[in-house]
Amino acid sequence: MTTTSTKPKRETGDAPRAKDTKADLVLKKLRLVRGATIDQLTETTGWQAHSVRGFLSAVVRKKLGLALTSEVAKDGQRRYRIVDASDCTIGNAG
Repeated sequence: MTTTSTKPKRETGDAPRAKDTKADLVLKKLRLVRGATIDQLTETTGWQAHSVRGFLSAVVRKKLGLALTSEVAKDGQRRYRIVDASDCTIGNAG
């Protein structure tokens, strides 16, 4: 006895969306207006702080060539964020 599937076939545009990678999640957080702290990025990814800092340096700055700024907020926490290259001023990155 053969059975036929009652599931409708997926069309090419209906493919399920892949889950965001940890790198994608970090980049999304860095693009927020307020940016993100190392603690927030470690919670998001499960990485250790030194791994997050390495990702920021090696991937975000060097490989992707994005303008990454680092600022200490009023609450005393250092926040990192990606800015438009035209918004980046000398001495603000780092």
